[in-house]
Amino acid sequence: MSIKRLINFQMAVLFCLACVINTSNADQVTNPDASLYTIGIGDILSITTWKEPDFTVDSVRVRSDGKITFPLLDDIQAEGLSTMVLKMAVQKKLSVYVESPNVTVTLINPMSRQIYILGEILRTGEYPLIKKLTVMQAFALAGGFTEWADKNKILLYRRGNNKEETIIIRYKDIINGDFSKDIQLQPDDTIIVP
Repeated sequence: MSIKRLINFQMAVLFCLACVINTSNADQVTNPDASLYTIGIGDILSITTWKEPDFTVDSVRVRSDGKITFPLLDDIQAEGLSTMVLKMAVQKKLSVYVESPNVTVTLINPMSRQIYILGEILRTGEYPLIKKLTVMQAFALAGGFTEWADKNKILLYRRGNNKEETIIIRYKDIINGDFSKDIQLQPDDTIIVP
């Protein structure tokens, strides 16, 4: 192995080790990069351990307590972590049983990222937030308004950071060119069209 490759390998190992931060509880790992997708309750994951079919799970759902169950390792905290940080946590725990485990964590279905559209809309219901979606795009997903919809009193309920917020959406402002009112949606947002 060349010196350059060895240095790159060592830097990669140091980066991965820096991603796993032990606290007083050895099971807890923090997410060092907030820009990465954060695993949430209800998400469905696939966890593959290379050349170890007994330590491979094709589909596992993150439970309401934020944990997943993995063979031999029992419960592992998943909520709030990126897939890379969860991979490192599983590898660390598996290293007791498998020499140099190589784990891959794949997000199969982001069920924790949903929005809800209710009221005078053609197709009310729950919709996956699989991309950066705005209010206008959500209306398109839901098939548009019914003929009785009051488009100037649309409500967006948002919960997060220990607070609740109600935002009034005026559809006509947006279609008249005020795109600052076309708000980007967040997981668990609820839109009500009266």
